[in-house]
Amino acid sequence: MVNLTVYGAGEICPSCVNAPSSKETYEWLQAAVSRKFPNYNQIQFMYVDIFQQANNKQNQQWINKIKEEELFYPVIVVDNEFISEGNPRIKTIYQVLEQKIDADA
Repeated sequence: MVNLTVYGAGEICPSCVNAPSSKETYEWLQAAVSRKFPNYNQIQFMYVDIFQQANNKQNQQWINKIKEEELFYPVIVVDNEFISEGNPRIKTIYQVLEQKIDADA
């Protein structure tokens, strides 16, 4: 199982002018990754709103980094490994997922 998590907020990041919202990024990633890896159903997608109560310590750590302005949202994390912040590059995400899937095979 590969866990892809998008941390963000309903409002657009102040430094991400003209970028999609975090939720839109999450939905776009979910659709793009599902098209890229149609035969691999072991990717679990999760969206975490940074202004809601975290459901575990791991999520809270990422939320704290964003709130302390160490990272710009949306933040993309795969299996608790930082991948991207702000407007993500799909190519980078695909590369990370390919490595995880190959290791899982």
